[in-house]
Amino acid sequence: MRVRLPTHLRAYTQGLAEVEASGATLAEVLADLDQRYPGLRFRVVDEQGRIRTHIKFFVGGELVRTLAAPVGAREVQIVAALSGG
Repeated sequence: MRVRLPTHLRAYTQGLAEVEASGATLAEVLADLDQRYPGLRFRVVDEQGRIRTHIKFFVGGELVRTLAAPVGAREVQIVAALSGG
């Protein structure tokens, strides 16, 4: 399936905005991405295995709030909140 990445994660994918990954759940997709692009998972999931507060995942255009969410063959989009002032 296609995974769309925010700009700050593209440093892990050689600048690619979209990459391919596989898995039945969001957790499996992230594990696959981390094998292909080491370090990427840690940027979106904390040490306790929770989604970081500034990260949102959309599967097939719908917000998902758990890593156990099934993804099927739909597109996954990772969105990061920006802050600053």
